[in-house]
Amino acid sequence: MGSSCTTEELLQIIKSRRAVRLYKEGEIPEESIQKILEAAIWAPTGSNIQPWEFIVVKEKRNLKALKMVVPGLFGNPSLVVILCINLKRAEKGGKLGELSALMDISMSAQNMMLMAHTMGIGSCPVLSFSEPALRQLFRIPPHIKPVLLLSFGYPKIVPSPPPRRPLSEVVHYEGY
Repeated sequence: MGSSCTTEELLQIIKSRRAVRLYKEGEIPEESIQKILEAAIWAPTGSNIQPWEFIVVKEKRNLKALKMVVPGLFGNPSLVVILCINLKRAEKGGKLGELSALMDISMSAQNMMLMAHTMGIGSCPVLSFSEPALRQLFRIPPHIKPVLLLSFGYPKIVPSPPPRRPLSEVVHYEGY
């Protein structure tokens, strides 16, 4: 199975993705949104349960309402995706179902952010939000649990990369 980019190109894409919090005005084309969402559903998923549900928010009045209940949402994103766990699907994973679903959602989020980055679209994960307010605003049923928001838009400013701990400090071979 071949790939369309080299190992070095992929590593550069991963290293250059940043959390973007300030966005320019301008809508993200529907075709780009669909590519971002398609990348999400191709994330790894335990036992192929696919516990994810995505709420796409792009109408200005809904984005404005979101800002009132999501203190971690900065700037004026063109798009916000609310990533949720379908608890009924997660139950299929047994005792570890919800934890596994959270990992699946995290991997789908990374796919979305990387896909957006390759199209020149910035993104930022947001964990601080009012779950009851989200439930009310977007009519989220009880078996759907919002766990993460991703904001998207064309970057006004791309932050410099923060330092990373070296591999020699964090990697342990054959034991700790």
